[in-house]
Amino acid sequence: MNYFETIKCEDYEVFNLEYHEKRVAKTVSLNLNLQEYLYAPSKDLYRCKVVYDENSILSVDFFAYKKREIKSFKIIEDDRIEYSKKYLNRSSLDNLYEKREACDEIIIIKNGLVTDTSIANIAIFDGTNWLTPKQPLLEGTTRARLLKEGSLVEKDIDLQMLKSCEKLALMNAMIDFDIIKDYSFSL
Repeated sequence: MNYFETIKCEDYEVFNLEYHEKRVAKTVSLNLNLQEYLYAPSKDLYRCKVVYDENSILSVDFFAYKKREIKSFKIIEDDRIEYSKKYLNRSSLDNLYEKREACDEIIIIKNGLVTDTSIANIAIFDGTNWLTPKQPLLEGTTRARLLKEGSLVEKDIDLQMLKSCEKLALMNAMIDFDIIKDYSFSL
């Protein structure tokens, strides 16, 4: 089984390595110092993709990164999806993403609760707190950092809470915590 980490590199800096290393250790019980394998190649924004298995790093590649514009979400229900580790094979997520119709992205509902999008963890603002699902598909590194900092509160989020939230944000290693303005949902 192969896994991967997506790591942000910009302005000669590598971001959030501590959390990526923790996830690698949790995924395959490897204590890697990712700093030994990574460097930030320039001032530009790059997505570093580190592919690994149970024994070692298999590849490290850098790609120029441009953020996708996401304004519309298709709500997709799937009670069987499992993506608790950052598997290199993303076919289960890709198959759900293909159902988005004219929407930019999907929000996955599992067992009646909001989990994630196909590329990011999600948070909603309830008027007081930023809430993130207690049971995401994948425990993202940015989500982990924001929970530790106290910026997010874990809570079971159902569809009604999602539809009535004041604000919505996506978070992952590349976009950090991105508040989406003027979004829409499609069932």
